[in-house]
Amino acid sequence: MTVWDRPEQPTRPVPLDRERIVAAAVALADEGGLEAVSLRKVAARLNAGPMRLYGFISTKEELFDLMVDEVQAEILPDGRPAGWREALSDLAQGTRRAALRHEWLADLLGLRPALGPNGLAVAEATLAALDGLADIDTVMRAVETVSAYFTGAIRREITNLRAERATGLSKHEWQRASGPYLTRMLATGRFPALSKAVYDGTDVDTETSFATGLDWVLDAVAARLDLP
Repeated sequence: MTVWDRPEQPTRPVPLDRERIVAAAVALADEGGLEAVSLRKVAARLNAGPMRLYGFISTKEELFDLMVDEVQAEILPDGRPAGWREALSDLAQGTRRAALRHEWLADLLGLRPALGPNGLAVAEATLAALDGLADIDTVMRAVETVSAYFTGAIRREITNLRAERATGLSKHEWQRASGPYLTRMLATGRFPALSKAVYDGTDVDTETSFATGLDWVLDAVAARLDLP
């Protein structure tokens, strides 16, 4: 029996249900990351005994599945996407926005299929927009390609945010601190391509970088599937 099939338990003596458990777990993760989440800590936040939670959830992995599905509701589009490109863009941009609100999501992206009701609804909305444009295997490869891009990009962005907090240095502060060393290394002439990128390249913000990379991936999908 999966966590999705398990029935709710009686709510006495402390009112308790799966919704409250998941909300408490998400709040803990938002505050301190996944390492701050345990059944004992969730129970403490709800003023319930830890054993009460085992009537609803068997393992911490099941709790993580429920947490991911809770956040998937934030990714679900409001209406039916206008077309395949909007559907895949909504999936990518919606996932990024959710991960910026809930940084722990980046640690769980792509690990297992999202089988909860919200995760299935997101998948349905995405696949429905591509239905009939190609055979189902080709459609699945297109979705997987876009997912691989935004998963990697989101993880990199969240990792950089965590590094900034850990070091106390913003991106530009870190660049200034590293500048003298990098200048000396580039002056050796051993790294001409890298030197051109450093001195001639345009520094863009993470949102612009994400959107540009997404457009390139969608252009590749359009070319592969011969789509407008």
